[in-house]
Amino acid sequence: MRKNLYAKAAGILLLLSLFLLLGGCSSALMDPKGQIGAEQRTLILTAFGIMQIVVLPVIGMTLFFAWRYRRGNHNAAYTPEWAHNTWVEVVVWLIPCVIVLFLAGLTWYTSNSLDPHKPIAEDGEETLEIQAVAMDWKWLFIYPEQGIASVNEVAFPADTPVRFRVSSASVMNSFFIPDLGSQIYAMAGMDNDVHLIADEEGTYPGRSTNYSGSGFSGMTFDAHATSEEGFDEWVEEVKASSKSISFDDGYLELLKPSRNHPVEYFSEVSPTLYDDILNIYHSGEPVEVLPNETGYKHASSDHQEQDGDMAMNAEAAE
Repeated sequence: MRKNLYAKAAGILLLLSLFLLLGGCSSALMDPKGQIGAEQRTLILTAFGIMQIVVLPVIGMTLFFAWRYRRGNHNAAYTPEWAHNTWVEVVVWLIPCVIVLFLAGLTWYTSNSLDPHKPIAEDGEETLEIQAVAMDWKWLFIYPEQGIASVNEVAFPADTPVRFRVSSASVMNSFFIPDLGSQIYAMAGMDNDVHLIADEEGTYPGRSTNYSGSGFSGMTFDAHATSEEGFDEWVEEVKASSKSISFDDGYLELLKPSRNHPVEYFSEVSPTLYDDILNIYHSGEPVEVLPNETGYKHASSDHQEQDGDMAMNAEAAE
């Protein structure tokens, strides 16, 4: 008897400790700071609530049946010949079907309204464009209108629609700022995009959510949602940097894999840099990023070099 009491007490303490441990946790998805994130939270909570119409009665009836038809209850009805009840069948099948149809309609509607490629700017409202390039293991952000670039830090005014054009200079990654909403995949040679907006000022963590190698854990960045004046000040701070970047000058050096790369500013950026990064994968030839050397190397060039070396070795042997 005492062992059972101790076991129950231990179970209760364990349950209470779980609530205490989870008390310090937070969820960016449930506390969004942007319009898209808020709509996604509503979708999650709505779908979760609708599903409880099935989940809660099933759990409740399971517990009730276990208690009602326990071995010690001799008053429970015993009907071994019972096999069918029309009303039970109607309830069991009709309610789940209605819920599935409702969730299907909700999914169809939100798939269109929350399409990451759909602009969120109203008529006459300007959209800030930022080009994001995933590297090993860092993020390059290019501002074509301002003519600047940054690494592992991005800034934009709050209440201003932002269009992120997203691509990758290496393997697949996923661009995500949880507080603001949708994530989008970054793939080499693909010009993807996602529209986001911050409803209030703050610094929000961003990261890749698609594993991309040994330095993946450090592939994070800070997204600063500022006032208009704060954004102008940030732009001026970036322009004060002495560094510049273009495809032939600076980019190939930045392309080398690095872990926990520090924030870096470029006061001048080639206006065609983002397109140059895309076009390297559109040449029709395989592209290999060499981790220990600078730049790209075409597979066809490798074969030509190998053939040349073999020919020189053959001549030397003769």
